[in-house]
Amino acid sequence: MSLPLHPLDTELLARALPMLDEEWLTRDADLAPVLPTVLARNVGQDWHKAGTFRHHLVGVARSLTLWQQPRDVRLLGLLHSVYGNAFVDLVKFDPAKERARVRELVGESAEHLVFLFCTQSRTQFVQKVLDHALEADGSMVLDKDGQQHTLTPYEVAAFIIVSMADTIEQWFSWQDDIFSRFPHVQPRSQSAHWAASLWPGPMRPTGRMLHQISALGKALQHPGLRDQLPLPPVFADCSQHLSAANEAAATSLYWSVIQQDQPLVDMDVATGVLESAIRHNPWVAEPQMVLAQLYLSAGRRDDAKAAASSALQLFSAWGNAWDKRVQWDAWIAWTRILLQGAMVEETWPERLDKLNNVALRP
Repeated sequence: MSLPLHPLDTELLARALPMLDEEWLTRDADLAPVLPTVLARNVGQDWHKAGTFRHHLVGVARSLTLWQQPRDVRLLGLLHSVYGNAFVDLVKFDPAKERARVRELVGESAEHLVFLFCTQSRTQFVQKVLDHALEADGSMVLDKDGQQHTLTPYEVAAFIIVSMADTIEQWFSWQDDIFSRFPHVQPRSQSAHWAASLWPGPMRPTGRMLHQISALGKALQHPGLRDQLPLPPVFADCSQHLSAANEAAATSLYWSVIQQDQPLVDMDVATGVLESAIRHNPWVAEPQMVLAQLYLSAGRRDDAKAAASSALQLFSAWGNAWDKRVQWDAWIAWTRILLQGAMVEETWPERLDKLNNVALRP
């Protein structure tokens, strides 16, 4: 059975490669003017999930930029928690006193989105999207403090897309435990909660949130939302659904190879396990990237080229890593090494010590 691999979109890759330079944002005409003010609020010093708050804000903005979102949505991504919210106590701008300052910095439409995103119930919003509780025109009614607020279809689409980028940037197994069954978090005993809290835990990829991201993306196919904003280029332009069972199986199979629970002296078992993981979940890059290395080590150059090309496509489409052990830019760098090894004769080392020295050719 052939693997569900993806052709490499050279235009998407061309958008992604400049972002390997961590200073890309300082050259972005829309985001660069805002960056110094945000950095002055010490976002680089605050812890946040898999890194710092700066890493998180920039990572969300990076995905939105790759997804070709308009200025106000990308600014929402860069500032999406700066007024604080129910999930993080990271108030960088006081919403009672500094809205005019932020409005002056980013413009009225972007500040309006940031304020709504921070002050409306994110949990209620996600629950309603997943429950298909949108109005016929794509709008949504949220309840807060006994008051109803209606989000426009544009605001709903923007919040869905930013929520997708927000989730893929930060979520890994530690949050699977801390926020078990989000958005329907169930109260747990303190002993169970603290037993799962030792950050960052084993650093497994999430076993459940890709399913939720795919469901958020599918909601963008609602007739009232479909043409509001560019569709993120993930899950086949948000047209495909990943089941919870397939996601859980794929993560487990992938992790069994990473943990070397499968024999690697002869690679057929590990190769078969990864191929099975990819059939369960063909929408993340890392299993395909690891498979490309196994193919190269086994001398299967054509198969390695196909797997590495597909992995590079998926890394470019997401703009963030699924496996948080290594940052997105490092995964891309390694995947390009694998692709080069599959395309150029005699470039893949036969000795393990030489593996430490491979580099991209000019």
